[in-house]
Amino acid sequence: MLTRFKNIPFIALAFVASASYADPQCSQAPESEWIPFETAKQQLVDEGYTIKKFKKTDTGCYELYGKDTQGERVEIYYDPTNMQVIKEERG
Repeated sequence: MLTRFKNIPFIALAFVASASYADPQCSQAPESEWIPFETAKQQLVDEGYTIKKFKKTDTGCYELYGKDTQGERVEIYYDPTNMQVIKEERG
């Protein structure tokens, strides 16, 4: 019975690895060179985005989940050193 479950840790690791692999690499600059988190977040609000979630990724990005100025759902990855859009998904 136990042999059936021996590969579960490896399968779980594969899912975690593939999830982080899906995020683009935005910047390799140290965080000391990034635009401060709250400043970047406020910049997006000022541009008209509605933020559901805004976070740092493990791949050196700021990531926005929310809505654009037309109310369309977006997921956008930004280079945290200059807020350049690296990847954008809509819908």
